[in-house]
Amino acid sequence: MNKVIVCGISNRAMKMYIEAILTYFKQNNRIVGLIDPDPRRVELCKEKYPELRNLPSGQPEAIDQMNNELKPDILLVAGRDDTHVNYILKGLQHHLTVITEKPMVTNVKDVKKVIDAEAKSNGKVIVAFNYRYNPFHRKIKEMILEDKLGRITSIDLNWYIDTYHGASYFKRWNRRRDFSGGLSIHKSTHHFDLVNWWINQNPVEVFAFGALNYYGKDGELNPSQANHRYCGTCDEKSACQYYRRWTNRRNSFSVKDDHLSSNIEESAYTNYRPDACIFDHEIDIEDTYTATVKYDKGALLSYSVNFSTPYEGYRLAINGTKGRLETTEYHEPNRIAFPFPEQTIDYFPLFGSKEIIHVVQNEGGHGGGDPLLLEDLFLGVDPNRTYDILAGTHAGAYSIAVGEGVWRSVKENQPIRIHELLMNTSLAPY
Repeated sequence: MNKVIVCGISNRAMKMYIEAILTYFKQNNRIVGLIDPDPRRVELCKEKYPELRNLPSGQPEAIDQMNNELKPDILLVAGRDDTHVNYILKGLQHHLTVITEKPMVTNVKDVKKVIDAEAKSNGKVIVAFNYRYNPFHRKIKEMILEDKLGRITSIDLNWYIDTYHGASYFKRWNRRRDFSGGLSIHKSTHHFDLVNWWINQNPVEVFAFGALNYYGKDGELNPSQANHRYCGTCDEKSACQYYRRWTNRRNSFSVKDDHLSSNIEESAYTNYRPDACIFDHEIDIEDTYTATVKYDKGALLSYSVNFSTPYEGYRLAINGTKGRLETTEYHEPNRIAFPFPEQTIDYFPLFGSKEIIHVVQNEGGHGGGDPLLLEDLFLGVDPNRTYDILAGTHAGAYSIAVGEGVWRSVKENQPIRIHELLMNTSLAPY
């Protein structure tokens, strides 16, 4: 029986992990403690899951005492991104398995701390990169392993985040780089990790452009230059196109999203509201990026992401010496205002015709990927899988290094060498 302490009682911690452990994995795993700097979050968690009401709980300062008294096997880290590093370091100090939400940490400085701590520990870090488990993403990995594409030469990946999901990052804590690392880390680490994992190569250099085009005080659709507004109490929301697109005057919209809850109460937490204005002056991150990444075995990635688009999804093409594949995802059908084709993978042998590959999807978030990740985390890695998919410190570190390289390249207007960011670490190549 694995004993689990949950560190950071976020919506994701509850919906993704706590609920799953209590429902599907309770024969092998037991939650024994809750830690969060906001006591109200702990209260809400215990109200939502009455079986946890007598559980010990505390603030982050109590983590050593709770580790000593409760003797957990696993620390599950799912709080605000900048809080991850201290929980991870404490878990490794106590020789525990640490399961952390992505991003592992928010900057390369903290990456180095985690690498050093893991090297001295009998514990380990697992990074919950759920996108790897999406059935299309697993199929792409399998095709590359089967040598369908040959040596990978280039990747084109364009990711689109719609005006519902994209705007949400600018309502919440994510909009501050000191909390999230910026969206090239908080969000794009998902995308960079996928590419790193698919092609089994290490990134060596990145050059990027980026901008804050839609949000912040200079956003073109900002109704006024007022500051510190909140959607729930704003007098100008009828003039805000982002607000009006996803709500109505009787507030009866229920928007489906596998990342977000559409009915978070503004007063749910202490000194924090998740409905801050997307045009606030404190926003200091970008909402648009393009980047080129060079890899150690010759592959080149052309990447872009935009956080204010009419629909959500991505377009991917991977080229190799033996062929090419393409796939396009349209995400969350209820948020797309036009007909669109189902996702397939189009495979083009270098000297042959096109093959259309249909992929079976399962229930659960991210095309059924979330349940498979949870099974690996709480039941053990699937013994029938023939390739590595569960991510560790190495994957977490390189995804963050590329993400930091992106925003640093934007700020400094020059290429960023990944090995210089990760200097004096013991990372092994893929």
